[in-house]
Amino acid sequence: MKTSRITFALVAFATAACAHAAAPVDSLTANQDAVATTQWAPATAMPTGKTRTEVRQELARARQSGELDALRKLYSGH
Repeated sequence: MKTSRITFALVAFATAACAHAAAPVDSLTANQDAVATTQWAPATAMPTGKTRTEVRQELARARQSGELDALRKLYSGH
């Protein structure tokens, strides 16, 4: 099994190497094809984590609705 995987990997590597070697790159034309890029900036509306108050409110709602007890019963036996 390992021999066939190694053989496959070597054949794939040799095929990829031949494909890259088949097209020589002219350094003068390669530089002309380059496009100026702008620096990446994160989106302005990044999602943020919850505050302690929000987490406590969510916990209180889960207790009142019985969701917390149902989850405890569901996962009590793991």
